Amino acid sequence: MQDDPLALYHRSALPDAFRIILADYPRDGWAAHPHFGGLAAFWLDRHLNFRAMMTRMQDDSALRLDGQIAAQEYGQRLARLGQRFLGELVGHHQIEDTAYFPHLAQLEPRIARGFEVLDADHHTLHELIDTFAAGANALLRESNDTAQRELVAGFGGVLGRFERMLGQHLTDEEDLVLPVVLKHRVD
Repeated sequence: MQDDPLALYHRSALPDAFRIILADYPRDGWAAHPHFGGLAAFWLDRHLNFRAMMTRMQDDSALRLDGQIAAQEYGQRLARLGQRFLGELVGHHQIEDTAYFPHLAQLEPRIARGFEVLDADHHTLHELIDTFAAGANALLRESNDTAQRELVAGFGGVLGRFERMLGQHLTDEEDLVLPVVLKHRVD
């Protein structure tokens, strides 16, 4: 899938062919749309939460690198937030792949391939989840201050890559899902 131009590794936006409903339901009108609320608002809130958790983990890593928080405090923050982040993200993907994407693809068969692309993104993101978990666990096991800070520096690269790819996926997912949800009053 990495060689596919639609793969998350390669794309900077969904193709226009998948964004045809977005043209009728543009982002800047979502919050004012009469069908906004329920699932649409919840979906966006979940995505905002994932972005906020990622930012918090990056901020904490920067603080650790600068010596502004101690190893133990950093470890506690990362353990708590990282576990929550990964658990919620995996659960979010599971419900999308098994329930929402198939249903939304049935409602809008013209863009069904777009939902397949988003499903494939989840597999790519799960590889990053594994890398994240391995890096976080290594950090949590390291008790030496200097050694942990070196691991944090490397982990920052993992976080940056994860944030870029997750951010692209979330944006693309919103552009595909929210217009369908608004159009069809999905709750």
